[in-house]
Amino acid sequence: MKITQLSVFLKNSKGTLYGLCNLLGKNGININAITISENLEFGAVRLLVDKTEEAIKLLKDNNFIANTTEVVVAETGDNAGSLAGILKTLFENSINVDYMYGLAEKSSKKGLLVFKFDDTDKAIEIFAKSKVKMLGKKEINGI
Repeated sequence: MKITQLSVFLKNSKGTLYGLCNLLGKNGININAITISENLEFGAVRLLVDKTEEAIKLLKDNNFIANTTEVVVAETGDNAGSLAGILKTLFENSINVDYMYGLAEKSSKKGLLVFKFDDTDKAIEIFAKSKVKMLGKKEINGI
C-alpha cells in the first residue's frame, strides 16, 4: 500500500520551518508525520499530510521547492527485534531501504515506520507475503 509523501526543501535559517508549518496549518492541512534532515545550507523536510494534493499545490503556489515520493507505512511491534525482523525480510529479498523514519500510533502499542525503498512495488509484495501490516491513507489520517 503506497502513501504519497511530500518532500520540501528549505533554507536552513530561522523561521523557515515555522513558515512551512504555519502555511499548512492556516490552510487546514494536518501533518501526520514529519522528519527533517539538514546540511549547512538547506534542510529536507519529509511529511505525511491529510490533504496531499492540496498541500503540494499550496506549497508550489507559495514558492516552496516541493515534490512527492511514494512510501510505505508498516506496522511493527513495540518489542526488541521487531525492526530487525522486518529489515531481515527485506534484506533476504534484495530490497534496499533508501531511508525510513518512525511515527507514534496513539491508540495501540505499535510502532509505525515510513519506508522509502529502491523498489516500492516489490517491497509491498514482500510485506504482504510476510504478513507485515501496511497502512493506507485513511488509517494514517486517523492517527
